[in-house]
Amino acid sequence: MPLSRLFRREPPPRIAATLYNAVVARGRQPHWYLAGAVPDTLDGRFDMIAAVLAMVMLRLEREGAGAVPAASLAECFVDDMDGQLRQIGFGDMVVGKHIGRMMAALGGRLGAYRDGLADGTFDAALVRNLYRGDAPAPDALTHVATELRAFRAALDGVAIDDLLAGTLP
Repeated sequence: MPLSRLFRREPPPRIAATLYNAVVARGRQPHWYLAGAVPDTLDGRFDMIAAVLAMVMLRLEREGAGAVPAASLAECFVDDMDGQLRQIGFGDMVVGKHIGRMMAALGGRLGAYRDGLADGTFDAALVRNLYRGDAPAPDALTHVATELRAFRAALDGVAIDDLLAGTLP
């Protein structure tokens, strides 16, 4: 073990770490991949977690007190994706570039889902982003769209402190 790792201090836990873990657990629920036909692949799991994360971030952006938790949640996402990429075998030279792409993808999805929920094009946004342009069977798309819309609406009834404690509806 290099000496630098021996004396390195671990950063303090992020304020949204518990919430982030709850988001990941929600994104890994089997119904998304079975009834929703989200591809059960690395990309599919990334896309599903990003969809759930986007719903939570949309909730947080609705009030001023949500800005700090939203930033922490994004940092948790970066930390997790960094670790996942390294575990897969990506080296230091390319991890940053991939993290940048993942953050851009998350930001794009956040905007697409925000707009889609507002203007009625949410299903199309799901096909583009969650299914990467390859539309699933109509009942699978309906399942995912209905579940995500209900989740997004239910989030409005959860206080930010409860979200930070990992309480998801």
